[in-house]
Amino acid sequence: MLVYPDIDPVIFQLGPLALRWYGFTYLVGFLGAAWLGTRRAASPDNSFTSQQVADLIFYAALGVILGGRIGYALFYQTGYYLNHPLAILQIWQGGMSFHGGMLGVFVACWLFARRFNKRWFEITDFIAPLVPIGLGAGRIGNFINGELWGAVTDKPWGMVFPGAGPLPRHPSMLYEAVFEGLVLFLILWFYSAKPRPRMAVSAWFLILYGAFRTIVELVREPDRHLGYLHWGGLTADWLTMGMVLSLPMVIAGFILLALSRR
Repeated sequence: MLVYPDIDPVIFQLGPLALRWYGFTYLVGFLGAAWLGTRRAASPDNSFTSQQVADLIFYAALGVILGGRIGYALFYQTGYYLNHPLAILQIWQGGMSFHGGMLGVFVACWLFARRFNKRWFEITDFIAPLVPIGLGAGRIGNFINGELWGAVTDKPWGMVFPGAGPLPRHPSMLYEAVFEGLVLFLILWFYSAKPRPRMAVSAWFLILYGAFRTIVELVREPDRHLGYLHWGGLTADWLTMGMVLSLPMVIAGFILLALSRR
């Protein structure tokens, strides 16, 4: 059994201003995506300039932050944020939805496509291999915050988290950092290194992320205010909101993959 390393969520503080690890991981994700995108834009078979990459990352960053926060409020704590609307601005406290952030990025890509006269899937295929950097960094931020822990386990790598009781639990946020971050990045980065049919890279992102997220959800503790969801008239002791939101991604991914091969 492992004991959670009690990490101060604040890196340093100057008066009322504080730099938190959670916000810093987002910065790492955006800067990493910008660096990798600039490298990819330098390849001869690419249609993006380095300036367009910088603009795209800026658009995507706004989509992630606004969409992720609004999505969390809508998908996970609707009642609370209706009663406390100003709390939605407290991003440093955590509470971001990947699926909301993804929808925000979709909107950002649409706006970017209109401004720079590009096709929407041309943009999503370019940005998909860059996204896992931010996903992995964000999950590390969840770990530092001591949130989104897993279910109780007797595995030797089980960890006791503050606020989660005395029993060891799956460090599910680290599982997600590995699969949604490192593994997903390696697959998409090397797959997209060669010219692929339009929509193919986007399709594999949707399929793989949805699959990885669903697998980890099997050992992740559901949000306390939601618990396990109802299936028909019964309560399934395995179905979570993360699974429900990920299933359409997998379905959409296979549809795009089929379309890309035409």
